[in-house]
Amino acid sequence: MSVNRDYKHAMTMSGLNLIQQALSIYDSDLKLVVANTQFREMFDVPQELAEPGASFEGVIRYLVERGEYGTEQSVDELVREKVDLAKTFEPHYVERQRPNGRWVSVEGSPLAEGGWVAVYTDITRTKRQEELLRSRSEELSDQLIRYSEELASANRELESTVTALEEAKRQITDSEARMRLTAEMMPAHIAHVGPDRCYTYSNRRLSAVMPGRPSNFIGAHISDTLGAETYEIISPNLTAALAGTPKVFEFNDPMSTRRIRLALTPDSEEGGNRGVYILSMDVTEETQARVALQQTKRREIAAQMTSGLAHDFSNLLTIIMGMQGKLGKMPLPDDAQEMIDGTMAAAQRGGNLLNRLADMTGQRAPQMRAVVLGKLLKDIQTLARPALTNRIDLLVKNDIPDEPLLLDPGMLQDSLLNLILNARDGCQGAGKIEVHGEIVKDTWVQISIQDSGSGFSDEALAHALDPFFTTKGTEGTGLGLPMVYDMTKLMGGEVRIANAENGGAVVRLRLPLRPFHGVRAPGLTLLVEDDPEIRVEVRDILRAQNHMVIEASSIDEAEMLIDHVPGISMVLSDIKVEGDATGVDLIDRLQSKEIPAFLMTSFAENHPLYLEGAARAPIIRKPFSADALMRFLRPEEAQ
Repeated sequence: MSVNRDYKHAMTMSGLNLIQQALSIYDSDLKLVVANTQFREMFDVPQELAEPGASFEGVIRYLVERGEYGTEQSVDELVREKVDLAKTFEPHYVERQRPNGRWVSVEGSPLAEGGWVAVYTDITRTKRQEELLRSRSEELSDQLIRYSEELASANRELESTVTALEEAKRQITDSEARMRLTAEMMPAHIAHVGPDRCYTYSNRRLSAVMPGRPSNFIGAHISDTLGAETYEIISPNLTAALAGTPKVFEFNDPMSTRRIRLALTPDSEEGGNRGVYILSMDVTEETQARVALQQTKRREIAAQMTSGLAHDFSNLLTIIMGMQGKLGKMPLPDDAQEMIDGTMAAAQRGGNLLNRLADMTGQRAPQMRAVVLGKLLKDIQTLARPALTNRIDLLVKNDIPDEPLLLDPGMLQDSLLNLILNARDGCQGAGKIEVHGEIVKDTWVQISIQDSGSGFSDEALAHALDPFFTTKGTEGTGLGLPMVYDMTKLMGGEVRIANAENGGAVVRLRLPLRPFHGVRAPGLTLLVEDDPEIRVEVRDILRAQNHMVIEASSIDEAEMLIDHVPGISMVLSDIKVEGDATGVDLIDRLQSKEIPAFLMTSFAENHPLYLEGAARAPIIRKPFSADALMRFLRPEEAQ
């Protein structure tokens, strides 16, 4: 495809170079798209001003300074006048005499996509004919006839040339439109910056890749467009690319919190560098999947290490506790009884450890429900307070609106209690623990737990989320933070650990912001199920509960109904239906439509699709009764 395009471009340029007129085409940004050899030779324009991308203002300034338009006005005033006139893109035809005495006609026509094409014709001979005719009209009647015939012939040739130019203009316009459409449809930001680090080209995808950026920034400096913090991150690599070294790297965008992959390719030519091509892609989901896979592999290794030992270890603990129980009933000295009690406590601690290992290596699916976080945080404060000393202050601040969100309250509560107890240990008996809930970028629900202790060590920052890593010696199991990580990932979120600026450790849980759109009353329900018999059964149950029902057997069919049928008040979809798309995909696509959505399935809870769906919407297992479905859809009425 690239060879064919290059061949067509070369053929087009060869054709343009064969015509007698000079030709130039500028785009809507007053940048040169194409100019033939006659344009450069007619006006003696330097090579760099006849290359694609050269500015119209630069060419005009060069011609004005050489006296092409006379000397009655100042250079800056005349350049500004010509540039302002060019921006109007009005069709025009003018004839003027150049400083070298020759005459040229200039015909300009605007293009539909913006910009214009201009044709320059040397009409010196025609002008001389006209002067000759005026001064010697009686003496040169024969020459007048001959010159008139030549002029007629020239006009015919000019008509043919104009037709060819129109076809060339059409082909160039179509090619440019296709290239622009391709660039706009790419799921990436494509741009070019010059050596001065100002944008010379960009498609319209920057705000989609890095939210919060402007949409019109051609000519602006890259630091003004991306922001000072982001520019500081990419500046060293941009400097290297401007020096001729390609760079590909990833970074976290401070403004949007997204993970960005940036490819910088030098725009080099013999004798210098014309800038850098920039390709930016949002790889947040890819990075999250990669990190989750790494964590999953670590947990698989942990499961392999422990699964074979857990059964025998449990049997040994049972034997030890039984024998210690028998010894406790015998008449023994006091110091022996203390040893028995200590052994029993150690065995019980070992049993608790086995249970925690089972929780960590197992696949527990989230149970998503409508949760008002303000109330949950108050409950956390009540539950955690007895486990803290009087010298530790527990402060809870909530900036999250009191609106129901879709979360697993059990998982979240367990995670927060675990983190508060870790913060208590970090305070070493006295200090302050702050719990702060807030919305981040209208994308995440963030809950931060910060303590006033000594903070994380460098080793802990690197390995705190790894199974069995602990800084508490024999007092720690190394399973607390990894379990928090697992539960947060199951809900579709992420865990970040850091040291606070004013000291102490801070752990941030980020969960997807999913407002819960509850079913307020029976209405029009979209039922998505590919099994006809099950679809009939579920439809009858819904109708018996006063729902009106429309049906679909695939996600594509469901989306068509959602787009064209008004008044749909609820969606109930099987996870696995006809086609490649699943009910999980439908839930993702419904996020912006504020339609309550529920899933049903016969998958086991450890099935990957069950886990993905459970992180997004409530799920009911098949088969279910009418009462079970009513309690599932409207739990407040079933109570």
